[in-house]
Amino acid sequence: MNKSSYNTSNRRSEHTLLVATLIALAMISGCVTGTGKEILVDGSSTVFPISQAVAEEFRKERPDVQIPVGISGTGGGFKRFVTGGIDVADASRRIKDSERDEAAANGIEYTEFTVAYDGLSIVVNSSNNFVSCLTTDELKRIWEPGSKLERWSQVRDGFPDRPLRLYGPDTDSGTFDYFTKAINGEEDASRSDYTASSDDNVLVQGVSGDQGSIGYFGFAYYTENREILKVLGVDNGTGCVRPSVTTINDGSYSPLSRPMFIYVNNASLEHEYVQAFVRFYLSNAAELAEEVGYVGLPDSEYQIQLDRLN
Repeated sequence: MNKSSYNTSNRRSEHTLLVATLIALAMISGCVTGTGKEILVDGSSTVFPISQAVAEEFRKERPDVQIPVGISGTGGGFKRFVTGGIDVADASRRIKDSERDEAAANGIEYTEFTVAYDGLSIVVNSSNNFVSCLTTDELKRIWEPGSKLERWSQVRDGFPDRPLRLYGPDTDSGTFDYFTKAINGEEDASRSDYTASSDDNVLVQGVSGDQGSIGYFGFAYYTENREILKVLGVDNGTGCVRPSVTTINDGSYSPLSRPMFIYVNNASLEHEYVQAFVRFYLSNAAELAEEVGYVGLPDSEYQIQLDRLN
């Protein structure tokens, strides 16, 4: 190789090295500004619409923070939360003793915040013209373990002899836990021969496409799909009450009104942007909860929680 060829080859190698170095620096810089400001949220599909709305609004003010929101169910979210895998757990029930113990064993300290109220809604296909209300006893006979009810005529005399097909959350869902406790008297006690999903949108599509269907999920998923679903009233012995903002807020929609929560890892709150997100969440939860179909808390209750955060 002559001297000219050597110099040309050497300059090419130096140029290649320089480009590679610049690319590496850019990637490192991207990691610092990207994953360095990321808030991981996962859990309840019921709480998901609120957390998603809050995340979208927060990022308008803080586009430097990434906030992926998952929907693995309340139980699935807690499984990640108690090992330090996520910063925020969305939950449609309170943390269980077993989950609390696992968090303590892993050194995870956390703070619970109540963000809104929900009315767990019983829905049927929009073409259903024979039922508008069910008693808690009828719901129990439909959903209890070992139930053999397979036709609507078995639910109540006078109902047509049509197939009865069930749709509901899977066993990782806080909605499943709450419903089984409120209706069947024991958490996790339920018949298993039903179409189950951790994604409430899957349940919406199932009920809306099946004339013999009945299902249950959070109130927001009904309000978003009220044109293709029919919501039922529930009679707990004091008369039939349908879920609405008013009946959920005043507690008359019983026993299926419930609070919804986020759990925040205290170690994550040491980051300024996580603190800012939680503060934004509590400051805007009332408005955003009602926008997506839930019921906000009184302002005084949010203020108490903001004071605790501060």
